[in-house]
Amino acid sequence: MARRIIWSEEAQNDRRLIFSYWNVRNKSNVYSKKLNEQLDKTLLVLCDFPFIGRPTQKIYVRSKIVLDYLVIYKIFDTKIIVLRIWDSRRNPQKLKY
Repeated sequence: MARRIIWSEEAQNDRRLIFSYWNVRNKSNVYSKKLNEQLDKTLLVLCDFPFIGRPTQKIYVRSKIVLDYLVIYKIFDTKIIVLRIWDSRRNPQKLKY
């Protein structure tokens, strides 16, 4: 059953900050576009196969790796809520979702 994707406020903010960082760092938006395409492709797959992500300590919350980032999401019957996009190089102890 295909589900629809809903972005939490935190995930939207994470995405905005990540793209902004790479645009400034690279003085170009090429990498941000590539990352955005990979995120979109991954989320389309998750709509049909939500349990392919790695389980977390919280029930129905899973994470999926996209390049250097973890997409942390919660599965419901008709939707998937993207909770956070987390740079996997950061300290995982600081992650709150």
